[in-house]
Amino acid sequence: MSKITDIAVIGGGASGLAAAIEAKNVMPKARVVILEKLDRVGKKLLATGNGRCNLSNMDMGSHHYHGSVKNVMRIINGTPTAKEFFGSIGVVCSADSKGRIYPRSNSAATVLNALRLRAKELGIVERCGFEANFIESTPDCFRISSEKGEKYPCKRVIVAAGGYAAPQFGTDGSVIRLLRSNGCHTTKICPAVAPLRVRPELLKGLKGVRAKGKVTALSAGRILKEETGEIQFTESSLSGICVFNMAHLISQYVGKLTLRLDLASDMDMEQLVGYLRIIQYQRSSCTLEEILTGLFVRNLAFYLTKRALGKPLTEPISALKEADLRTIAQLIKNLDFEVLGSAPWKEAQVTSGGISGDCVDEQLQLRGAKGIFLCGEILDVDGDCGGYNLQWAWSSGIMAGRCCANSLRGALL
Repeated sequence: MSKITDIAVIGGGASGLAAAIEAKNVMPKARVVILEKLDRVGKKLLATGNGRCNLSNMDMGSHHYHGSVKNVMRIINGTPTAKEFFGSIGVVCSADSKGRIYPRSNSAATVLNALRLRAKELGIVERCGFEANFIESTPDCFRISSEKGEKYPCKRVIVAAGGYAAPQFGTDGSVIRLLRSNGCHTTKICPAVAPLRVRPELLKGLKGVRAKGKVTALSAGRILKEETGEIQFTESSLSGICVFNMAHLISQYVGKLTLRLDLASDMDMEQLVGYLRIIQYQRSSCTLEEILTGLFVRNLAFYLTKRALGKPLTEPISALKEADLRTIAQLIKNLDFEVLGSAPWKEAQVTSGGISGDCVDEQLQLRGAKGIFLCGEILDVDGDCGGYNLQWAWSSGIMAGRCCANSLRGALL
């Protein structure tokens, strides 16, 4: 028994590091090890927020979270804020104008370095190159087996191995499959915080275009969600934060989801038609190529004019009738795209779905396997873009680490 580790954390990402640190804070004499699949911990963390690491958000409302874990906000409110947690390990944080919290350095490396320094100070061991593929329960302990046939005995397990998103950073869903084979059930799994695929022929000529506007998600004519921000067009998908935040809807409305873009959300229909009347007068000697170039970049202006009117752009603006102006305005404010699905996992930031909330208790302990705790993206929780998913990683990791250490300490008394 002297060789049995007290707590083994499977996964050295954001939630795993937070869990290990909190477990050690609660039980300083416990032997805690992080079992990481890759050659070093925190690789996915370094890529978050385009390398800036969007740690959290000032607005922590429940409407920003989705999934079957019902006590998300109780966990978040019951653990330190990102500013408090990172302040305790020497990282200064600040919020931008939209409430998104970043390290003051604007560098994810600052965050990972601070987490690793604190873990080292506490005596937490990092065991890299250990890919867990089996968890066995014995009368004395758990045994975690690796792909290479190694066995790691421990008294408690915290599973923080992530979901399927960004498999290039080691999160390929293998541990979700492991838990599912051990009796855990999962909700529907699909990419979230990801671009959404539409018919490529409807995006011809728009690759690389960016435009501000409002995105509305519709199903059978019913409004599901609205977001305003920058919309980005690729060869086969719509992107941008306001689109990312619609991706979680795919799990429920696959094949029945439409995105409607309002590319002039600051103008109502009559204002927009009035503007087009003025342009028709001002540019009466020009061709249709110039009807929208005062509103949009040329690629987008040409695209909208052709899609609305179906006329050659060489025709004169002066020939447009009132009905034509209204047709153009109607398309600008109601540019519809049927959603075919989400982008591949490598382009997704988060997993929608995972181990169902029914499988864990309020302490994030598996109901069917006492002594195993879950945290982070492996659970069926996904948040909107803007720091919500990392806040869940910190909070759920801290909660799992705390409860795991307390359960071990209680067993030793």
